[in-house]
Formats: sequence, structure tokens, C-alpha cells
Amino acid sequence: MSKEIVLDIETIGDIREFDKLEVTVVSIYEYETDKYTSFEKHELGQLWTILEKAIRIIGFNSEHFDLPILDKYYAGNLMLFPQLDLLKVVKDTSGKRYKLNDLAKATLQIEKSADGLQAIEWFKEGKMDEIKKYCEQDVKVTKELYEYGKKNKMIYFPTLTGEIQPIGVDFDMPVAFANAQGQVTGSNINLTLPL
Repeated sequence: MSKEIVLDIETIGDIREFDKLEVTVVSIYEYETDKYTSFEKHELGQLWTILEKAIRIIGFNSEHFDLPILDKYYAGNLMLFPQLDLLKVVKDTSGKRYKLNDLAKATLQIEKSADGLQAIEWFKEGKMDEIKKYCEQDVKVTKELYEYGKKNKMIYFPTLTGEIQPIGVDFDMPVAFANAQGQVTGSNINLTLPL
């Protein structure tokens, strides 16, 4: 079983003040357990041990959004963890940035259940379960897009005229080296203090 983790976060704050954004919910999918789990900010300590054991963290815009924001709460450096940012691969291949919803709709004929602005409203209303459901749905969409791209070596995007065009992608794990214990380098990173 794979120890890959698919991750998404929801935040509160002004995106123009990136350093002040705060996590409200982090949702993950664990391939090893075939389970979705969500964590509120006060539960992040439980998340760290899961991420530290992952062979790779998969997200959408995770390299420039999710992980840098989460890193503020982590005792080590999440940016050192092996990761796959689907948006980065798409941008590197096509030269353009696309929304997760647009890629999912064109590739899988599925859409996100809401948007980040709705999640902010739910937070103000204290509806944490709604945020968790929404964030887990984003993780599911990211997971399915990842799996499609990994299997087919392409995903699709809509053009301005409504045509659906392919983008070649490579979501495979890079060849990694094992340490003396036979673990893939980068796995089982333990940079947190005991709980």
C-alpha cells in the first residue's frame, strides 16, 4: 500500500496578507488506509505524525499555498517533505495556471461542491462540519485528478471557446534512494516534539 497523502487546507484571512492567513481546516486522504480525515487548527498535532510518515504529499497549488501556510504551525520544515503539486506540473507543462474545478470538470466531469468564499462564511457561522465536508470534497477531486493523470499521462482543460484540450502530465514518483534501513529518503521524517 502506498503511503501517499492527498492534502488540502481552508483558511481565513485576506489573501493579500498571505503571512496572516490562518488555517481553519486541513483535510487529507491516506492511500494506506483508504480514509479521509479532517483536522481543525487545534488538532494539527495529530496531522504531523501522519505527514512525517508519508512518502509524498499530493496537492493542488500546495507548493505555494497549502504547505507554506501549514509550515507556520509545524516545528520543522514542511517544504522539505517529498511532494507533488499538480498545479505546478500543469503549469510547467502548459505554461498556464488552471483552476482545480476547470481541470476536474474537463477531465472527470465532476465539480467542486463550493468555493473558498463559502468556506469563509461557514467559518464565521461556526459551521466547521460544512468546511470539513467541503475540504474533503476538494481532496477527493484532487485525488481523482491525480489518479487519472497518473494512469493516462494526461488531463484536460477547457479553452476560452469551450473546447476540451489535453495536457500531458507525469505524476509518477521520482526514482528515490533508500537509507540504510531501506526506507525511501524523505519518509518517516520526525521533526515534531512528542505529543
